[in-house]
Amino acid sequence: MTTTRRQFIQTLAPMAGVLVAPNILRAANLNSRLQHACIGVGGMMGFNDLQNFKQHPRTDVVAICDVDAGSLERALKEVPNARPYRDWREMLAKEGGRIDSINATVPDHMHAAVCFSALQAGKHTYCQKPMCHDVADVRALTRMAAERKLKSQLGNQHSSGAGDRMTVEYIKAGAIGKIKHVYLCSNRVSGMDYRLSQPQPPQAPVPAGLEWDLWLGTAPARPYANDVYHPSKWRSWLDFGTGWSGDIGCHILSAPWKALGLTAPISIQARVNKEWMDSPELRARLWPRANHITWVFAGNDLTSGGAPLTVEWFDGVDPDFYIPEEFRKLYQGQTFPEEAALFVGENGVLLLPHTSGPQLLPKEKFANVPRPQVKGENHYHSFVNSILDDTPCESSFAISGPMSEAVILGTVAIRTPGVKLDWDAQALKITNSAAADALLRRSYRDGWKIAGLG
Repeated sequence: MTTTRRQFIQTLAPMAGVLVAPNILRAANLNSRLQHACIGVGGMMGFNDLQNFKQHPRTDVVAICDVDAGSLERALKEVPNARPYRDWREMLAKEGGRIDSINATVPDHMHAAVCFSALQAGKHTYCQKPMCHDVADVRALTRMAAERKLKSQLGNQHSSGAGDRMTVEYIKAGAIGKIKHVYLCSNRVSGMDYRLSQPQPPQAPVPAGLEWDLWLGTAPARPYANDVYHPSKWRSWLDFGTGWSGDIGCHILSAPWKALGLTAPISIQARVNKEWMDSPELRARLWPRANHITWVFAGNDLTSGGAPLTVEWFDGVDPDFYIPEEFRKLYQGQTFPEEAALFVGENGVLLLPHTSGPQLLPKEKFANVPRPQVKGENHYHSFVNSILDDTPCESSFAISGPMSEAVILGTVAIRTPGVKLDWDAQALKITNSAAADALLRRSYRDGWKIAGLG
């Protein structure tokens, strides 16, 4: 009997055993064409990432991996010659010297396991944002990439765009003077689908073609539920995602981080919506529907008087979680962007709507200020070029790792609302709250433990 492609994909066996990838040589043709593997090709971002790597003129996508047979089959139509896998551990073990690099586009709780193993195996690594589910894992990946001297890139793709790059140049040039305060927001209505507030979903049969245990990976085991975890709503669940702030925060904070040369925060504090605050049941399972995070960073020569800088994040479609009205009014009657970074300087304000270009406010005051002459580029292609041409990455883990730590520290503050957390970055420790300090890392379930993680 002839075996169809779908039948072949569904019968690919998961690989049992420990999660330790061997030290493998890089592919033999590194200097000519990049041999790349995509881990996670489903949903919007997995398929998008695959297409972006495929479109690079010097890249061959030679292997693909996904726990969902349907996603794998769809991807194979794009790259029919790629070798398919269901288990990324098997892919790393079998591909050996045939691949140079990987990208990981999987739920947040699996970023560290996949990327740490790939780096150990000598593979240049592109990791979707946020870098990891847990602060300690972010630090481990940052160190591993540096120790192995490998190229790395966080998937905050707009940081390679002209808008973010112009913003960095404006701020460094002092266009609005020294910076007094930074506001960040994501009040996107469409994001409410991921800000769940619902009872524990009923158990349902695992769909044919989905390897549910592989999807769960390092997280605690639980029954499958329809239209909740897979393929996309996992972001709302504590075990799998990092909430809306973890997802979008690495986009919105990127330009301020680079423009101001920020380093580890001194302190972090958060407040949350009342429904979540008052419900132990919700707090045990889900991220809140709205939150407000405040970081305090050490000052430098770009901050007003060299004083510490306060950065605030507002998240949720509720006026209590919006950027203050005094700054919203500066937008001169226009609808304030749903997602943006706003720099308050001594001489004016810079507003960077997410995915767009920066605006100096009030507009009349800055009408004659020339715009920085910078170019945007494809973030994925920048990563590939950095490998083949040995050029810097826009969001290498050396840059994006410390920023991701700050973002994920925000999620720790969300889970301990109302407490000002003091952060000792060198010791990787929250010094004034044992409860918060315990949230910096988690234990991986049996069968998924990796030396150096979890």
